[in-house]
Amino acid sequence: MDYDVIVIGGGHAGIEACLASARIGFRTLLVTQSIDAIGRLSCNPAVGGLAKGNLVRETDALGGQMGLLIDQSMIQFRILNRRRGPAVQAPRAQADKFSYSRLAKETLEAQDNLELFMDTVVDILTDSAGRKACGVRTQRNITFTSKAVVLTTGTFMNGRIFIGEYDHSAGRLGEEAAIGLGDALREKGFDVGRLKTGTPARVRFSSLDLDKMEKQEGDSEIVPFSFMHEKIERPMVPCYITYTNEKTHQVIRDNMHRSPLYGGKIVGKGPRYCPSIEDKVVRFPDRPRHQIFVEPEGIGTQEMYLNGLSTSLPEDVQHDIIHSIEGLEHAAIMRPAYAVEYDYLNPIQLKPSLETKRLENLFVAGQTNGTSGYEEAACQGLMAGINACQKIKGENPLVLSRTEAYIGVLIDDLVTMGTKEPYRMFTSRAEYRLNLRHDTADERLTRKGYEVGLAKDDRMEALSRKIESIESLQDIIRHRGFGGKNALEALKNPEITMDELSQSIPEINTFPMSTRLQLELRVKYDGYIKRQDREVDRFTKLEGIKIPEDFNYDAVEGISSESREKLKMIRPESIGQASRINGVRVSDITVLLIYLRK
Repeated sequence: MDYDVIVIGGGHAGIEACLASARIGFRTLLVTQSIDAIGRLSCNPAVGGLAKGNLVRETDALGGQMGLLIDQSMIQFRILNRRRGPAVQAPRAQADKFSYSRLAKETLEAQDNLELFMDTVVDILTDSAGRKACGVRTQRNITFTSKAVVLTTGTFMNGRIFIGEYDHSAGRLGEEAAIGLGDALREKGFDVGRLKTGTPARVRFSSLDLDKMEKQEGDSEIVPFSFMHEKIERPMVPCYITYTNEKTHQVIRDNMHRSPLYGGKIVGKGPRYCPSIEDKVVRFPDRPRHQIFVEPEGIGTQEMYLNGLSTSLPEDVQHDIIHSIEGLEHAAIMRPAYAVEYDYLNPIQLKPSLETKRLENLFVAGQTNGTSGYEEAACQGLMAGINACQKIKGENPLVLSRTEAYIGVLIDDLVTMGTKEPYRMFTSRAEYRLNLRHDTADERLTRKGYEVGLAKDDRMEALSRKIESIESLQDIIRHRGFGGKNALEALKNPEITMDELSQSIPEINTFPMSTRLQLELRVKYDGYIKRQDREVDRFTKLEGIKIPEDFNYDAVEGISSESREKLKMIRPESIGQASRINGVRVSDITVLLIYLRK
């Protein structure tokens, strides 16, 4: 074989997949349409957010790259939901998009065992039986062979952009689509569908009236995304907030017939939780305004991103929409908004390892699986890269449970239920989110990354120092008094904070802020965590009842026809996964459980 692993696509999933494979020790090739576009932040130049920030920290804890990249390129940082409980808090950072992409490219170029090649993959090579992937063929008719292939094509596979009446073959505005691979996968028997996403216009900073907008500063204290960084100190820049109004909405209503989204030109379904502005006006007719975040694309550029104003309406209509908004009356539009429609693989065709069921040694990650967002893509790329290596080594795949990672929730949702719209991670999707806080990702996952050969000794040492620090602080507080009682017991009181304790126990201030915060959360939520641990135990028992890969569902009497067909199609690996398949009844799970126990 020319290589051990070939990764197709240099986006956020591709970056993690090829770095994971190379760092574990396998000869890896990244084939991408443009080496200059590696790690490009196509839409919003931001990383993290609700649940997404947890995904970034989990990716980092396993030994991934995204947390390190955003720490090096952020220009504003905030903890979202700071006033709410810790289970729903999450870090988010605005990135300098050009620095992020440059750093990603430099990281790949400097990585041992990794080569980069610029071309478009048009087909997956298979063995003589057509059952195993063994390489790729490119547009220039070059073939590379390998033991495993990881597919991470994002929005580029048969991508097409739409701006009003104009449409054009492209993966991003100004960048060619990847033509041929989607059809080749269809010919191999894969279920390939169409999805849609979009991005807002970019406007010139010097043309904005900032006095008419609300200024939004970042947090003064920055929490690094990577567990390898103790602190980040650099100047941060503000964002701004403005709103649409009735004039904006009337412009949209008057031109709705020119929208390719409502005119039938776009057949792919868009993200329900990140709708275009015309979709918001249709779905929420009584809402007088919609919030728009005006965010910088970077330090060295005038471009500003209009978060909340994505659209596929014609450019003349976009001008009227933008200029109707307070603070944007004279905005100079540098890039228009557009929608992009692209091919994706129905993810129920994948195993929990992200290997396809139809073609052995082919792994798929990122938006190609129907997800939305850089963070969802990155964590899938990491898992696909790890499991491609595990497959080559002949070892069991690394599959994370819903109880131990948001990554586990995301992948389990995809392979168990599939998706017909871009899937986005939310805290509400995780049943055990109190155990999945972003600050505990290293405690949950770093050893797993170490065991597969990705996380190195320095990460394990950092984790040991962190645990020792928390235990030392807990020991100090346990042996001191506060308000006539044991200080550790006092801290369980919601009204008592670590800062208050530190006034009586000055040694507390010698510990890092992260240590103090984590111990405080651990103490205050101890009862809730123990209750959730009991729920996890029940969940784990069902996950532990495995279903053989070649199990004959037709031999089980008493299962409904609908359940039988879905079980045969998805072929769940456990009773737990079977119970989460849409349409499979509880009574059918009971019958299946009895049959397996016999």
